[in-house]
Order: sequence, then C-alpha cells, then structure tokens
Amino acid sequence: MEAKTFTTSKGVNLRYYQGGTRGPKLVMIHGQGTSSESFGGVAPILSRGMQVYLIDCPGHGGSTKDPDVYTLVGCGDAILELIMKEIGGPIALLGHSSGGLIAAYIASKSVLCARLILEDPPFFSCVGERRKGFFNYVDLSTVCHDYLNGGKEEEEDFVLYYFDHQYTWNLFPDKTREKTKRKLTASARKYRAKHPYEDLQVMFWPSEAFIGMNDYDPRFGEAFYTDSFHEGVDYEEILRNIKCRTLFMKAKIEQGEDGIIQGALAEEDLDRVAKCVPRFELQRFNCGHGIHIDRNGDFNRALKKFIMK
Repeated sequence: MEAKTFTTSKGVNLRYYQGGTRGPKLVMIHGQGTSSESFGGVAPILSRGMQVYLIDCPGHGGSTKDPDVYTLVGCGDAILELIMKEIGGPIALLGHSSGGLIAAYIASKSVLCARLILEDPPFFSCVGERRKGFFNYVDLSTVCHDYLNGGKEEEEDFVLYYFDHQYTWNLFPDKTREKTKRKLTASARKYRAKHPYEDLQVMFWPSEAFIGMNDYDPRFGEAFYTDSFHEGVDYEEILRNIKCRTLFMKAKIEQGEDGIIQGALAEEDLDRVAKCVPRFELQRFNCGHGIHIDRNGDFNRALKKFIMK
C-alpha cells in the first residue's frame, strides 16, 4: 500500500496508506497501542475489490505525537478533515476499539459516511469510574501512567516496560508466574537488543500483541487513564446522530476472579448503543477483542457483505 502524509489546517500530521483502485471506499481506523499495521492481515484482500485507506491515529504510527490532540474531538476532527479533503465520499468507515469511538464521532458529524462498522469499541465502559473495571484501564492505560510517572527512569524502552508490567501476568498461575515472567522478559530484552526497530516477538506470545507499539506515544494511554480523552463528550448524543447503517461487531468477554472484565464493553453497554443508533445491526464473534486478527476470514466476509448490500 502507498504511504502518504496529510497535514490538517491545525498542523496535525496524519500518515495514511492507500491500496486498491476500484470499488467502494473503505476507511479503517485502528485501536490504541498499535497502528495501521494492525490491519495488515486483511487490507490486501479487501483492497482487491475496494479502495482501502488505513489511517494512523495521532499518537500512533507515523502521525503527530502531541498530547494536545489526544481527545476524541481532536483525533476525530483531524481524521474527518483528511477524509473530506483527500478521500471524499461516500465512504464505509470502520473503527476498531478506540478507533471505533473516533469513527462514530466522524459518522455523527459528516454525511460522507454511508456505512459505519464499529469493531468492538468500548462505548460507556471506558468512561468515568466504570473504566477501572475493564482490562484496558488496568493494563495499557495504567502501564502508560506508571511509565510516565517514574517508570521511564527504570526502563526507557516503553515496549520492554509494557511487557514487564502488563496486567496479563496476573492471569498466569501463581506457582509459575514469577519464573515464567523472568524467563520471557529476559527473552524480550534479548530480542529488543538484536531487533530494536522491529515489533517485539516473544516465544509463546501472540505475534500480533506488539504490532506498531514501537511508534506508540504512551501519553495517548495516559489520556484514557485520566479520562481526559472523553472530555466534553456525550456518547449517547454522538450515537443518536449517526444516520447511516451501522454494523456493530461484538467480541466475547470474560470476567476474571478479581472482577476485571477482559473485553471492551459489557452487555449493558451494548444495549445502550443499540438503543441509541437508529439503524443498528449486530454481529457477534466468538473470539478476542481483535476480530480482524483472530477471525480475519469471518471479518472480511462480514465486512464485504455489509458494505456491498
């Protein structure tokens, strides 16, 4: 895919990638902690029959690293300007995770969006006190906060710091946790020393877990930790203002023994979304949060069916 850069009227640089020369226009926005690389397993196939645009959110990939932009409105307005000036409509717009929040905002603000696909976004669950009971808060958001508040002195490499401090270690058996952690952290450190510019790879760990993290600004995660990303935002109002057909792709969730929900949003949150969006459709997937990674074939088929019909 061809890499391009767009600069908004407010000076925000957005890196994006374009592939495909015919068919409907599909714009894809990734979730936090990764980049457009996250869609590497599906974009080449989708671009055979569609014009595909992958956008790096501010704070990720090749786009602007500026905490002043790390709000729903800041990110949403920047990407909307790119779509209006560089891509044009009508478009199908997909957002994964936090990218789904941004996609919904864009769809609520523009008639350019003819189809909206929300891939497991954390509506309502990532806001206020409720956010503290979900995986993203205790994992990426908290690690980002700790790294920025003293952790960087312990380990300058954020990728290694995240690997060593991620919440996932709590899911390992008590008897073997520390031994396994020492062994795999040592392996991660060796890999980073040998391949400092590549995505981290660790034995027994999902290869997609660290895609794009090299170019991630932990201050973006801090905005979710402090709740400032959603400042002045009314998600119910945003959802009610979406006029196009909307497909919600829902991944499964589990609740740990400590009560933390391992997933993006609970059923009660999904019910609120469904009641707000006028033209709402739902498709469930029996997999983890990254549906386009865990079930890429089913994801592509569902996406094409929704866009083409």
